[in-house]
Amino acid sequence: MYEKITPPTVGEKITFKNGEPIVPDNPIIPFIRGDGTGVDIWPASQKVLDAAVAKAYSGKRKINWFKVYAGDEACELYGTYQYLPQDTLTAIKEYGVAIKGPLTTPVGGGIRSLNVALRQIFDLYTCVRPCRYYAGTPSPHKTPEKLDVIVYRENTEDIYLGIEWKQGDEIGDRLIKILNEELIPATPEHGNKRIPLDSGIGIKPISKKGSQRLVRRAMKHALLLPKNKQMVTLVHKGNIMKYTEGAFRDWGYELATTEFRKDCITERESWILGNKETNPNISSEENARMIDPGYDALTPEKKAQIVKEVETVLNTIWATHGDGKWKQKVMVNDRIADSIFQQIQTRPDEYSILATMNLNGDYLSDAAAAIVGGLGMGPGANIGDEAAVFEATHGTAPKHAGLDRINPGSVILSGVMMLEYMGWQEAADLIKKGLGAAIANGQVTYDLARLLEPPVEPLKCSEFAEAIVKQFG
Repeated sequence: MYEKITPPTVGEKITFKNGEPIVPDNPIIPFIRGDGTGVDIWPASQKVLDAAVAKAYSGKRKINWFKVYAGDEACELYGTYQYLPQDTLTAIKEYGVAIKGPLTTPVGGGIRSLNVALRQIFDLYTCVRPCRYYAGTPSPHKTPEKLDVIVYRENTEDIYLGIEWKQGDEIGDRLIKILNEELIPATPEHGNKRIPLDSGIGIKPISKKGSQRLVRRAMKHALLLPKNKQMVTLVHKGNIMKYTEGAFRDWGYELATTEFRKDCITERESWILGNKETNPNISSEENARMIDPGYDALTPEKKAQIVKEVETVLNTIWATHGDGKWKQKVMVNDRIADSIFQQIQTRPDEYSILATMNLNGDYLSDAAAAIVGGLGMGPGANIGDEAAVFEATHGTAPKHAGLDRINPGSVILSGVMMLEYMGWQEAADLIKKGLGAAIANGQVTYDLARLLEPPVEPLKCSEFAEAIVKQFG
């Protein structure tokens, strides 16, 4: 099955049932060391992961690591432009769960993006990026401890599907001509809009299936959180892109209020129920006026729609969600993308899980990571129904490679996510405890040490791993 690598002779495969992993006590897990600083951060991360598993389970559980190759390291072994060899794809497919360090984006040939390629090949449609603060971590924000969010980013659609044509391309020009001369004029709402003839052009597909399977995972995660964190916010720019981003919002609400009806409440439904709880004799029209401040300026038809909405909510879910019962449900709301960017800074403690499309999630997860210490402390996971790949969220930083100085926190915390995904919560909790204690004691690598006040002497990458393990107790 393999050309240049050999799996461990000890261990078992992780399998999947209904999209969830079935994990043996001795799983074989492929790992990609990563390019650049991967040579430093992977050994440090593996040491922490192995120590936590050994401490938590006293030898009853163990990860059997399987080295596979991608990026520059793969080209050294497999040949020029062999950034993602078949051996690696076979291993991930066979063993189900993998973890990797940062990878080089190929220049001059090969794959456009290795990370995007892995997501698309294995249909890893959910990118999960938790952003939480560890006490003592330097931050540009005044109250970083208030931010504790998990970004659920759709991984396979939107502009990241990569369907585009450069300016002057024959096919792109043909498409512009068809749009300008046939399709746009045939759509009255577009009026006299035209695409400039000297444009590059890209396609932004957002599907109902892709949107709803992402929101489904976000809802399942929300149900596992403490009650005060059970909230899913649909992030979109639907006020402008009504049939892509607006549809994402609508499909998200539809999924939540059908598959999770007994467990969720929408923000608008909560207003309707809350108004009736405050005033049991409130009329449907007055309730409608309270949930829509512009009600009196609306047309009679629109007023009737909102009154009907109020009556439908009260008739269908008052018995199950009324009298305050909705306060124990998962709250589902939505926010415009540009608004949520400022709200995670000004009102960070009001949000928990942010479900977003690809591009918005890319920006938003990096912005949130910056508040709690930067990408060096930002873990990530790409999860599908039959595979999951956990990864560093930062770049390869080749100028620091081999110097034993880079922060391994991103890969270590991605390993924490992997352990939690596997159901090995005890080991995951040990690492979070050890990492938090090391940072609180000022035992950090140079990227954090230089920002602390007063400054501290930085630890090496390997020393930081040792400091974490010592805090296990």
